[in-house]
Amino acid sequence: MVSTSATAARRLESADRSSLALDQLDARAVGGVADAIFADAALPSDDALGGVDELRARWTRAFLDVREETERRAAPLSPEDQIIQSMPDVSPTKWHRAHTSWFFEQFLLVPHARDYRVFDQQFSYLFNSYYVAAGERHARPKRGLITRPNADQITAYRSHIDAAVCGLIDKAPTRDLATVFPIVEIGLHHEQQHQELMLTDILHAFAQNPTAPAYDEGWRSHQPGMGVTEFVDLPEGIHELGHDGDGFAFDNEGPRHRAFIGAGRIGRGLVTNGQWLEFIADAGYTTAALWLSDGWTQVQTEGWAAPGYWQSRDGQWLTMTLGGLRPIDPDSAVTHVSYYEADAFAHWAGKALPSEIEWEVACRSGRIADAFGVVWQWTRSAYGPYPGYRAVAGALGEYNGKFMVNQMVLRGSSLATPAGHARASYRNFFYPSARWQFTGLRLAEDRA
Repeated sequence: MVSTSATAARRLESADRSSLALDQLDARAVGGVADAIFADAALPSDDALGGVDELRARWTRAFLDVREETERRAAPLSPEDQIIQSMPDVSPTKWHRAHTSWFFEQFLLVPHARDYRVFDQQFSYLFNSYYVAAGERHARPKRGLITRPNADQITAYRSHIDAAVCGLIDKAPTRDLATVFPIVEIGLHHEQQHQELMLTDILHAFAQNPTAPAYDEGWRSHQPGMGVTEFVDLPEGIHELGHDGDGFAFDNEGPRHRAFIGAGRIGRGLVTNGQWLEFIADAGYTTAALWLSDGWTQVQTEGWAAPGYWQSRDGQWLTMTLGGLRPIDPDSAVTHVSYYEADAFAHWAGKALPSEIEWEVACRSGRIADAFGVVWQWTRSAYGPYPGYRAVAGALGEYNGKFMVNQMVLRGSSLATPAGHARASYRNFFYPSARWQFTGLRLAEDRA
């Protein structure tokens, strides 16, 4: 994951506007001092160093706030909970906590912190994910077999990394900050991604437990939906698409380019559970004509008859949530549906899924409701590079580009997405069969 800015130094000039919501974290850069340090200009004089100290302090607070949020999300889980891996696509909570720490160690501390002491040489093998350039790694489907190091040792590892990163931010020579701060920023966004995965992954694990344990008894189940979908016109014509360079972005959000939208409409609201119940009642899961061929095969192979985590008991539909097993709320947005299911529902409704271009333009122009914070929304767009996209060299360039095949784009964010980690240009992507994430949909239609 890398930023789209021309240089990391110039990206830090916009740190006070970062989509990491550093204003929420009380970590906005001091504008004038940041410009002086991170622009291609002379370093500030000694009398400006008070501003540099404030900038260091704010980045330290941003770092610690994100790191503490990871621990807050892990806190309800026992050591046993943190080990479990319920399928190859998910990871144990303990692994997420360690991997995000390894990221800072591998890409920030080892190259840039003088006299840094690696916590444990074996951790690089255990907690690398898929960065081939960073060395060999433990197989992803076997992460749940790593009972040792235990959760307490991972806590000690995180404390070791926290102290070292805070020390680096505090002590790094001023001339090095243009290199240090961008890596800290990337690492924070990376950790926020794993904070969301911690919740989706433990939900999948708990859903396999016949006692239906709750991660958080107070977890909010209701998510807004509009029931009867209102369609609004899309602005036909050529539009700018992709990240506009203001604040942080991953490299797959650019380059910014122009794209054409034809005549059409998009649903203001999200599809609800109530609408999905109508789809089920109308034999949606048993009507082959509604489904893509691969999707129909998935239905037959997996025995799908409802969204993920739904189950019927005594004529009532229930769903597994982070608050435990609860009745389906017909007014809430449907979630845990795959791309195949979303596409079949759209066909059943006589509509379509929006393209990611349509979604982004509608979002930026205020045409849609609940764009963020409810469910990730499937689009009909295949995940691929924007015109002119080039992955950067090195291990960090492996994050997005090498996955640009056989996956579909989702837009928005979900109720599990950390605050400040959403923007109109964000491109999430998953395989079309995936439904353990908080994934839903809104519809689109051609305009006659």
